[in-house]
Amino acid sequence: MVSGPSLAEDAYVRSGSEQTAVKVLVVGHFAVGKTTLIGSLSEITPLSTEEHMTSFSETVDDLKGVQGKTTTTVALDFGRLTLSERIVLYLFGSPGQQRFVDLWDDMARGALGALVLVDPARLEDSFDVMDLIETYGLDFAVAINQFDGNAEHTAEAVREALDLLPDTPVVTIDARDKESSVNALITLVRYLQKRAALEHA
Repeated sequence: MVSGPSLAEDAYVRSGSEQTAVKVLVVGHFAVGKTTLIGSLSEITPLSTEEHMTSFSETVDDLKGVQGKTTTTVALDFGRLTLSERIVLYLFGSPGQQRFVDLWDDMARGALGALVLVDPARLEDSFDVMDLIETYGLDFAVAINQFDGNAEHTAEAVREALDLLPDTPVVTIDARDKESSVNALITLVRYLQKRAALEHA
């Protein structure tokens, strides 16, 4: 298990620096919108390892509900977002397939927390990701990526389906929309700050 990093500014700010750099994971099951979210948010050209899906991947990845998907992340996505004069988020997106789970060891190291994307039409696909979040002891918020044409799911319905704690933030977003995605990250950061304050009280 990876030990949780400190929220104290001196843990992230280099000497003489004016900004706090915070590593945040963007995770979720296959084809949930992680690459799209990072692309919509990043103030730099995002690093993406999207590759065209091969006939092999089509036999091992569940394309139910995402039949039009032609690419998949094979290593990670990376982006940067400045939230304020003091806080800069470095976003690391992980592949959603189980065959890439070994990447979590490196990605989770030093991460302050995670934004977990879920597809309301495929909530059962999120269980493996939630298990990994628990394994690595990451604090997190859940973002319901409301895809076109999918039925609305209330935050409470998602909370119950994923067996979340009452204080775990759950927000609804459109991963293509920068404003709603930024709001989800702000919700996560505020939750992480609250958790850190409670731990150091």
